[in-house]
This record gives sequence, structure tokens and C-alpha cells, in this order.
Amino acid sequence: MKKSLFTLLNVLWPFLDLAQGSGSSGDFVRQTYQKYEYKIPMRDGTKLHTAVYVPKDASESRTYPLLMQRTCYSVAPYGPDQYPAKVGPSETLMREKYIFVYQDVRGRYLSEGTWTNMTPNLPDPGPSAALNKKSAVATTPAGSPDESSDTYDTIDWLLKNVKFHNGRVGQWGISYPGFYTIAGALDAHPALKASSPQAPVADFYFDDFHHNGAFIQAYLFTYPVFGIQHPKPTTDAWFMPAMIQTGTKDGFQWHYDLGPLKNADRYYKDNFFWQETVNHPNYDQFWQKRSIVPHLNGVRHAIMTVGGWFDAEDLYGPLTIYKTLEKNNPGTYNTLVMGPFGHGRWSVETGHTLHSNVYFGDSIATFYQRNIEARFFNHFLKGPGDGKTGLPEAYLFDTGRKEWKTFEKWPAKEAQPLRLTLQPGGKLIRSDQTVRETPETGFSEFVSDPLKPVPYTEDVTTTTGFTPFNYMSEDQRFAARRPDVLVFQTEPLTQDLTLGGEITARLMVSTTGTDADWVVKLIDVYPPDEPDHPYLPNKNITLGNYQQMVRSEAMRGRFRKSFSNPEPFRPGSQTQVNFRLQDVLHTFKKGHRVMIQVQSTWFPLIDRNPQKYVENIFKAEASDFQKATHRVYGTSTIEVQTLPNP
Repeated sequence: MKKSLFTLLNVLWPFLDLAQGSGSSGDFVRQTYQKYEYKIPMRDGTKLHTAVYVPKDASESRTYPLLMQRTCYSVAPYGPDQYPAKVGPSETLMREKYIFVYQDVRGRYLSEGTWTNMTPNLPDPGPSAALNKKSAVATTPAGSPDESSDTYDTIDWLLKNVKFHNGRVGQWGISYPGFYTIAGALDAHPALKASSPQAPVADFYFDDFHHNGAFIQAYLFTYPVFGIQHPKPTTDAWFMPAMIQTGTKDGFQWHYDLGPLKNADRYYKDNFFWQETVNHPNYDQFWQKRSIVPHLNGVRHAIMTVGGWFDAEDLYGPLTIYKTLEKNNPGTYNTLVMGPFGHGRWSVETGHTLHSNVYFGDSIATFYQRNIEARFFNHFLKGPGDGKTGLPEAYLFDTGRKEWKTFEKWPAKEAQPLRLTLQPGGKLIRSDQTVRETPETGFSEFVSDPLKPVPYTEDVTTTTGFTPFNYMSEDQRFAARRPDVLVFQTEPLTQDLTLGGEITARLMVSTTGTDADWVVKLIDVYPPDEPDHPYLPNKNITLGNYQQMVRSEAMRGRFRKSFSNPEPFRPGSQTQVNFRLQDVLHTFKKGHRVMIQVQSTWFPLIDRNPQKYVENIFKAEASDFQKATHRVYGTSTIEVQTLPNP
């Protein structure tokens, strides 16, 4: 394999479970497993490269279940005599032994076919149709296979051609492989008994590449990976020559100097995914048909969806998939796990578990792997499979108390509504306060200048990476001190306050422009005497008065009524802008404050809004960008849910 692919694998490690390397784990894999490589034919004749690792002690009397991952990120190392450092979701399951299966999806690496981002799911026409998902026939109309049928065909072939299995199949995957996992769970093969989509992509318009229609400019460097077809099956990272070389560690400045998004064409004129993104700025059929959410019906096998509370890439995905499955599939074993992790970090133990500057405890990933993930797969693939796993419906980490909590459902049945009102003068009024304050009817205002945007992070060295990471729990004092960021906060809390459940921003706003973005951040303000923990990665940070971001979200204002049919603001007119932030489980401790920050730029996490309505911001000219004065009125609220303190 070329060195460039090793470099890419290092960049993409949060998305991968098949790590390169050697050492004790690598020796264990070689000594314990026999590797096989196959070209598995799909129903349309396309052959997908598949690596299978079978325990060497497997026999007619000692059989193992199959546990599979399908990925667009390579199943390297290639070659039947080449072994990875580890196999499976964790070292625990690797040592307990399964038949592990890895497959390059269509159009990626050694698999044939054409690559498609978020392959649209095709509903099963039913058993009466001549061709359907559950009949792995040799031929089918061109273009009709999807990830569901490819998963079905792969499982069917494996059961017939791989020896010493017990007839049960499971699957897992993180990030994009998480999408393949949930897509493969639809119209599933009867042998598929357990699926664990982890940080799964659900809809590119609401996680990963967009947030509520705002483009995630920090993802700009990823387009070569997703927007260039491979010329033929290959082990090389064919897209590496197209990766942007910034020549600087200051990513903020690079993005700023790029200017309007139309200038990215100098890098991506021939990148098909970039051109698709540019030409589909609204939530039209192109994006809608790529969403997996409308298809989450008829799932009958066990599902465990996993995510991280500080996952900058895919937080919408796991929460939305779990809730939709729960609503549409009554009686199905469906559980949710959310830990104090960034993207995919539950798959690798780091010892001291931190995100940005916040320390959550030790060996939390190992706890998850041994006590949650292994129990799930062992029960359904090796054990009785009756659903009596001993696991709760929801296993969630309270990021304020820094401990695991269990729930019978999510949001919890005991959750109570709480309204936080954004008052002129910076007060944040709680609707549950014993002494009620009368809300003021005035407004707070600020001037938003797209030529002087608010940074989303102080650490500019992280803005040239593949995707953002630390900002999800980063100190927000740098933003609070800017005149174009509104700050609202409570008095120090007299007792613990646990926010647990859904969050909705209901802003009453106006602008002197004709378009605007709205960013809302929920922040935990530590007391002045908060002691530093011994593992602070940034020695220039003190936790006294630390403003820890707990949850945040952006809303492109033109989509306030419809993501498919945008419309401008009327200058000076009060307008309601409502949008959801993702769920939270966080205890604000006694002595802390609850803070809300509101701003309009968040650069270069999201692209800059010209604040002058144009039909397509991806094609805006530099002359379209203008200052605007934004107002947030005193009737604006943040609706949250609270849980009783123990």
C-alpha cells in the first residue's frame, strides 16, 4: 500500500475500526485468525472486495457468529497475508472471537462499481414483486441496488461460502460506516440479528456537511475523499493528489483569505460532490432522497445506536435514528448509548477521558466496550437473543455530574419543561424560579460584520484538520467578550440543575439586512474558584470562570419556514426563528451559572452569510457581503427539559 494511504488512515482514524500497525494486538490477530479475501458478487454482477477473519479454532463443533463492517474508508491492509493491528469493534470482542468481516462498498478501493454519497434507499416493493430486496437474484434493473440490497446479498453469500459460522450475523460501523450499518438494517436478511450504528450519518443536510442549511465550511478539506471517482479498483488513495495544501497552520486565515465560497471552484471545479453541493443549496430532492430517516420502518432485529455528546460530526444522526426507530418500530429491541466523547472516541481507550479541557474520568471507553457493547453483541449473536440483556433502554452519560445514568426511555418520562427567557441587559430568567421576574419587552442588539466574523475556536491550528473536534466543549470566554456576541446568564445556582432531554430555541428577531444566520450556544459557567484538574492539555487555561460549551447549533435564517423554499427577511420586521438544538444530559452544579450566547457568524465552522439575500450563497460575490444590525427581543426563549436531582 502506498504511503499516502497510511497518511490518510491516520487522519481518518476516528472513522475507522480497522487500524494499521503491529505489536501485541497485531500479533494476536495473526496468531488467532485466518484471513481470507473474496470478491462477492451483488445481484447486478458488481463484485465487492471483502476481507474475512476466521478464528483458527473454528470447526464444525466450535462455530462463531459473523460481525461485519461495510465502509468507504478502506478495509486495508490488503492481501491475504497482511494483518491489521486489531479486528472488531473492540479488543474485548476481538479476544472473545467472532468471524469478522470487512467490505469496501461500491466504487471504493478494491470494490467495483460507482461511488455514490449516501446511496438513496429504495423501498422494498414487497414479496410479490419479481425483484425485491429479499430475493438475491442474479440480475436486476440498472441502478436499483442500494446499501440494503448489497448488505443482504453479502450476508447471503457469506452464509453459503464461509465455514464454521453459527448462522447469526451482526454489523457495526462508526460515522459513514454507521450509515451503512443502519441502511443495511432495512429490509434485512433474516440472519441479521444485531446492528449497532455508531455516530451514524442520517442526513447530510442536518449533520456533517450542513447544520439546518448552514454549510459546514470546516468540512471543505474533505471533498477530495467524497467527490472523486476511482478509475478502477485500487489499493491506493487515488484522491490524495487533490487534497488542499494550505501552507499554513492558521486555518482561520486560510478560510478567510479564500473569500466567498465560489472561490473554492479553483480547487474543486471537477469534484462532483462539491458541484452537487453548490448546485443544491436548498433541501431539495437531491438531499431528501439521501436521508435514511424516512425509511426507518419494519426493523425487527436488535438495534443499539451509539453516539458522543461532543461529536462535532454526527450528533443529529444517532439521536434522530434512535427516536425514529422507537416511534416507527414498536416492540423492536432499540437502545441508545451516549457517552462523553468526540467523534468515534469510544472505540479507542485513552486512559484519562478528556474533551478539549474537560476531564470526565478514566477508562470510560473500556467501560462502554466491556459492559455495554460486548454485552449487546454477545447476547444476540452468541447468547439466547431474547432481548433480556440487562441493559437499559438508554445508557447516557451526564456530562456535568460525570457519571453514567440509565433510563427506561429517552427523553425520560420524568422530564419537565423549563423555559429560559433572554432578557435585555443579559439576564436569563428561569420559568421555574420561586420569585418570578417580569420579562422585559425590549431587545438586545449587535452589529454583525461578515468581514469580521466570530471565530468558532481560539485554537487556529485545529482548523486545517479533516473535521472540527474540540470546539464542542471549548471555553467560550473569547466569544463572550466580543461586541457581536450576545450573552445572557443566570445568577449562580443555589442547587444543582439537571438539563436532560430536548432543546428548542424560539427567537424573536429582526435584522436590517435581508438574510442572517442565528447561532445559539448553551454554556456552563464555572465558579471563579473552580480548581484545575491535573490533566489540562492547555496550560494557558484556568478552569476558574471557564465557560464550557455544552450544546450549540446554527440556523440559516432564510430556512426559518421551510428548508426547501427559502425566503428573505423583511428589514426591521420582527420575525420568529425556531430551531432545535440536539439533546443534552448535563447537570449544572450548585455555584455554576447557565449561560446562553447568541451570535450570527461562527467562522469557519459555518460559511459566512452575506446578510443580503441571494439565491445561492455558494455563488455569492464578494460585493454581496454587508454589515447588518440584528436584534433579539425579550420574548425570545430557550425551551429545555429538566430532570429531578437524586
